[in-house]
Amino acid sequence: MMNTQHLLHLVPLLSLGLFTFLLAGFVKGVIGLGLPTVAVGLLGLAMPTAEAAALLIVPSLVTNVWQLLAGARFSALAKRLWPMLIGIGIGTWTGGGWLANGGDFAGMALGVALLAYAALGLAAVRLHVPKSWPGARVSALGGVIGVITGLVTAATGVFVIPAVPFLQALDLDKDDLVQALGLSFTVSTVALAAGLAHDGIFHGRAIGVSLLALAPALGGMFFGQWVRTRVSATVFRRCFFVGLAMLGAELVIQHMR
Repeated sequence: MMNTQHLLHLVPLLSLGLFTFLLAGFVKGVIGLGLPTVAVGLLGLAMPTAEAAALLIVPSLVTNVWQLLAGARFSALAKRLWPMLIGIGIGTWTGGGWLANGGDFAGMALGVALLAYAALGLAAVRLHVPKSWPGARVSALGGVIGVITGLVTAATGVFVIPAVPFLQALDLDKDDLVQALGLSFTVSTVALAAGLAHDGIFHGRAIGVSLLALAPALGGMFFGQWVRTRVSATVFRRCFFVGLAMLGAELVIQHMR
């Protein structure tokens, strides 16, 4: 009897997980980012944010390494972005324990982060780092951006703010931007995995479930890449940010109760 009840309890969670990673992979396939944001946001409705973040580690790492290696300027980008990448590691490690011990605060912080990201996307805010700035100043700014991104990652499990707006502000060409995002997200995923492992969240069972989530994530990403050539990227992005805002608002309301 207990086994049957246990299975009945697992079915909704398994269905949510399958749907979540299919959708998250699809979004990444269409616009090149969004897998951890969608995955943690949706799973955060049904489980603690730290556990949701642990499940995204393998799909996020594999898809971002894939995105990173698809470009031809890895060395040049790594040399240019190293202060930000080191800052991400420092910030994530400094915030160690926030997700594991955050409770409702972690869920609310995630909701606020999603709302902020959605607001920036819907407002089409595009910042620009002045080309007249010396490299040392840009590097210093990148380091600060990295630390803040790491702190946000440690608190919420997502790593788009403020790294993505900063990378967009560098006015990289399209291919370089995609590869730079892959590099930033890969470092963030590794730093998040290390933090969660240190806190006892990313362990044997979580690793196994995260591995299982890779298949639907890749399937969704391949489908999203096929759809990308057949839909308006602008319209899809707008719908994505509207959905993200609704998800963020629901998370905030849920954790205020």
